[in-house]
Amino acid sequence: MHDDTPSGDTLPRKRRKGIYVLPNLFTLAALFGGFYAIVMAMNARFDLAALGVFAAMVLDSLDGRVARMTNTQSAFGEQMDSLSDMVSFGAAPALIAYEWSLKGLGRWGWIAAFVYCACAALRLARFNVNTGVVDKRWFQGLPSPAAAALVTGFIWLMTEWGRRGSDVLYLSWNQITWITFVFTLYAGLTMVTNAPFYSFKDIQVKRSVPFAVIVLIALGIAVINIHPPTVLFGLFVAYGLSGFVIYAWRKAKGQPASVISISTDEPDERGLHS
Repeated sequence: MHDDTPSGDTLPRKRRKGIYVLPNLFTLAALFGGFYAIVMAMNARFDLAALGVFAAMVLDSLDGRVARMTNTQSAFGEQMDSLSDMVSFGAAPALIAYEWSLKGLGRWGWIAAFVYCACAALRLARFNVNTGVVDKRWFQGLPSPAAAALVTGFIWLMTEWGRRGSDVLYLSWNQITWITFVFTLYAGLTMVTNAPFYSFKDIQVKRSVPFAVIVLIALGIAVINIHPPTVLFGLFVAYGLSGFVIYAWRKAKGQPASVISISTDEPDERGLHS
C-alpha cells in the first residue's frame, strides 16, 4: 500500500493530561492542616488544633492565587480545593468544638456540631454551582474559612486564657459551653444566608500603593502580635457581623441586597435573590 504521509512528518501526539503540582501542594498542605487539627483535638491539644485550622486558612488563601499567577488553574484543582475546604473548615471545626465542650450538652452538642458541618457542605456546594453568577467582589453567605475562624478562634482564646482549669472572665464551664453552642450555630447558619460578605478579590496586589499603606500593614502586624488569639478572634467576629450590617444598609437604601449578578436556568436562582 502506498503511504501518503510525507517522509519525516509525524502525526501530532495527543497532549498528556496531568495535574499541576504547585497549587495542589498548597491545597494538600491546607488539607493536612485540617487533618492535623482533628488529630490534635482527639488528643485534647485544642490550642494546636486551632492553629491547624488557621494554618489551613492561610494556605487555602494562597493556592488559588498561586494558580492564577502561574496560569495553572484546572478543574481538578477546583474540586480538590472544595474537598480540602470541607475537611479543614467543615468537619474539623465541628469536631474540635464537640470534643472541646459541646459533648457536655449531650444530643444538643452533636446536633450543633452536625448543623455546622452540614451548613459548610451546603455553602461549598452552593459556591461551586453559583461561581458564574455571583458578583466576585462579594461572598454569598459567610465563607467557610471565616466561619471556622469564629468557632476555633473562640476555643483558642479560651484555651489561652487558661480554660479547662479555672474560670475565665468569671464564666462557669457550663456558660462557656453554651457560648460555644451559640457560636457554632451562628457560624454554621450564617454560611447559608444570602448576606453579602466582602471577598477582597478586587484588591490588586501587583498595583503600586502609597507608602502609608505599607506603614499601616506593619502596624496591623504589630497589633496582631500583642495577643494573636484576642486580636484575630475580634477581627473575625467583626467580619462575621459585617455581612448583616451591609445587608441592612442596602435594604435601608433601597438597593438590591443580592450578590447574584445574573440569572441562569441551572441552578435555579429564584430562591437565592433577596
